[in-house]
Amino acid sequence: MQTPKSTHSVLLGYVLWIFGFTGSHRFYYGKKITGALWFCTLGLLGIGWLIDVFLIPSMDRKAELRYQDGPYDYNVAWILQTFLGIFGIHRFYLGKFGTGLLYLLTGGLLGIGWLYDFFMLNEIVSDKNREQGAEGVLVQY
Repeated sequence: MQTPKSTHSVLLGYVLWIFGFTGSHRFYYGKKITGALWFCTLGLLGIGWLIDVFLIPSMDRKAELRYQDGPYDYNVAWILQTFLGIFGIHRFYLGKFGTGLLYLLTGGLLGIGWLYDFFMLNEIVSDKNREQGAEGVLVQY
């Protein structure tokens, strides 16, 4: 029996938690609404941010069940998105060269596209992994 590939990392969750008052760790684990709330309120004025240090392992387990594993690594995509996303580097990594170039030339469409990708990156990676899995399946008749 093959063990499933890990999609998210507790370690990266804690690294993003350091910047958690921006909601980055919550977006990473697919918690869009609370990620936006943390972004707008600086982690619920720091209180929610401090509580999250205990919730990260649970958020990681739920993300593992929710997203499709595959050749595209969530951790790489999120590191690129968080720190270089305004330049579209994460989009180049995912094979989205057109929008990657657009982000590169426009500062992530003036930051709006970059923020949009915080909401959508897990789904984009999951879809790309699903596509790759479908292409790699050998159908026998």
